[in-house]
Amino acid sequence: MNAVAENAVARGGRTAGASAASFLARYDGQAGANPSRDRAAALLRASGLPRTGVEAWKYTSLRALADIPFAAAPARPDMAAVHAIVAEAEREFALDADLPRAVVVDGRFDAALSRLPDGVTVTRLTARDELPPYDDVATALNTLLADDGLVLHVGPGVDAGRMLLLSVTVADSAPLSVHPRHRIVLDQGARLSVLDLAVGRGAYLHNPVFDITVADNAALIHAKLQAEDPAAQHLAVIHAEVGAGASYDSFTLTLGASLARHEVHARLAAEGGIVHVNGAQLLDGRQVADLTSVITHAAPACNSRQTVKNVLSGHARGVFQGKILVERIAQKTDGYQMNQALLLSDTAEIDAKPELEIYADDVRCSHGATVGALDPDQLFYLRSRGVAEHEARAILVKAFLHDAVELIGDESLRAVLDRAVESWWNRKDA
Repeated sequence: MNAVAENAVARGGRTAGASAASFLARYDGQAGANPSRDRAAALLRASGLPRTGVEAWKYTSLRALADIPFAAAPARPDMAAVHAIVAEAEREFALDADLPRAVVVDGRFDAALSRLPDGVTVTRLTARDELPPYDDVATALNTLLADDGLVLHVGPGVDAGRMLLLSVTVADSAPLSVHPRHRIVLDQGARLSVLDLAVGRGAYLHNPVFDITVADNAALIHAKLQAEDPAAQHLAVIHAEVGAGASYDSFTLTLGASLARHEVHARLAAEGGIVHVNGAQLLDGRQVADLTSVITHAAPACNSRQTVKNVLSGHARGVFQGKILVERIAQKTDGYQMNQALLLSDTAEIDAKPELEIYADDVRCSHGATVGALDPDQLFYLRSRGVAEHEARAILVKAFLHDAVELIGDESLRAVLDRAVESWWNRKDA
């Protein structure tokens, strides 16, 4: 057993895991194995898919994935369905028709649907590319089965503006799993804003992984909108390395999928770096969504901020696990973390686990969590002034979300997410 697999077992994997046999069988039938994929296979054979006995997956089990016979995506996707889904997303979120875009269909880059931006070099990853040996299970699953993905590269000092990364998955006949692997690389002083939108139709697993490098004095804004089919499952991981004076400013809005987990591992590797890992989860019915983060301060005088809002209705369950790790060298760290939940029903649930692990002594770090319901006095105030109940509830929910969405550093991307919140609320109370 290699070191990665041994680490997985040490964290409780072998006794707590569910079978990953169907995914491993797909891998064993593929050509083009390489050392990184072999390591991922060893980890999954050793640990399986995590259940709640594994600390990092304490509130979110992947056991159900073991019971679904996910197939690989067909070589030729249903393009009529893809065009219909894209058109619906453009209408619902009022996407800018002129916004440059890279489109990924069923986990594979589609050049015909893409209009690539100036200033960004776009190349493709393939099944034969060596990938970093991360030892988390979701990344291992992606590493095992990824056969396509994009490398977005912005050269030194280039301001590449905004672009859309649109992922579309169609699974009308049988459950599919797709595992795109993307890299975003910003050289020194570069700038880029990315709207990362995931939509689809049918029962499928979307398991994207991003490897992100933000070099010294560069700035990446990464706004993600997960609006997948209610029958889908979404399992995403971000690995971000941030250089001196650089910033990675991210926001994730989770609306779709029956089970979703967005996991961020961000490392502040040099002095003066900034990381924002903000987000909102808007859930209804029996949805489960998990936002998990580990922000590592590995250099002095870095700043991290995390504000996560949850609006939960029906029997929905939200999960927030956020850890700030401050290494001994990281003096003058400034880290802040806040998770807040608004429960719109008595049967909704939030599980929160904020953590601070600090080895430096000159730091300023804080975290907190709050849970509540709509204030009946505020509702009464609005109703007494002639505001209909639906509209009054909408006003209060939007006010609750306002200070999170306002953290998005790009006004145009912020407007898209505002429209997505509006659309979700209108569907919920239709």
